[in-house]
Amino acid sequence: MSPLAQPEPRLVSKSGTSNGSLLADEATIAHRPPARPSEAPSAARAAANDSLFDRFAWLYVFFREKVFRDDTDRIANALWPEGSPAPGAELLELGCGPGFYSCGLAARFPTISVLGVDCSAQQLACAKRKASAMQLENCVFERDNVLDLTHGVESVDAVIAARLFTVLPNRERAIAEMFRVLRSGGRCVIAEPRYAFWASLPLFAMWVFASLTCVNNGYREPAKATVLAPAEFKRLFATQPWQRVRTWCDGRYQYALCEKG
Repeated sequence: MSPLAQPEPRLVSKSGTSNGSLLADEATIAHRPPARPSEAPSAARAAANDSLFDRFAWLYVFFREKVFRDDTDRIANALWPEGSPAPGAELLELGCGPGFYSCGLAARFPTISVLGVDCSAQQLACAKRKASAMQLENCVFERDNVLDLTHGVESVDAVIAARLFTVLPNRERAIAEMFRVLRSGGRCVIAEPRYAFWASLPLFAMWVFASLTCVNNGYREPAKATVLAPAEFKRLFATQPWQRVRTWCDGRYQYALCEKG
């Protein structure tokens, strides 16, 4: 995750600002001499590199595109069991990374609007390139904090998140934000790995590359992912007054479908 930048135009918004997951030390900034213009680019790069997902974006893209399971069919069938979404429906993906699901669903359903949000600037850059290469006019990406979204109450029709909780410190807050932004009758689908070994592979690989290249900025991500047991996963969604919640397991992954009354 990275500190938030000035947000770009979005599909829906609310007044207020988002806070990044990690803030610079104010005392350090206060005593630091003003940077010369020539120093600004290197300082910006250093600030961006405190996240593995920014520093080694290409490696996470490899895992997402080539290693992780493709749940596009499962997500689409859970969100829209009738076969297709209503024209003009707005879909929000939290922690979209390189845009795998956002782009896939936007391509499959060209009449909907898809917005992917993430804290990693480099992951979003990859997502934007992917959407451009696929010539998707109904899919956009922006930086946002999944724990404090800049979207209004009941502003989207569907929410999805995949592999979000493995490095997220406050899962309950994320669920509360999902519930808040969903419109009445909206659905939310979450897909999470069940086993720490498989969930930790991309983190482990990125940490190895950081060690081999002697590039270690004190990255905030852990070396091992956190996963929830099925019972814990189910209890997580009881923190919000969903009309209906269904959880299930399929191989190395577990899923939740939540409907808002």
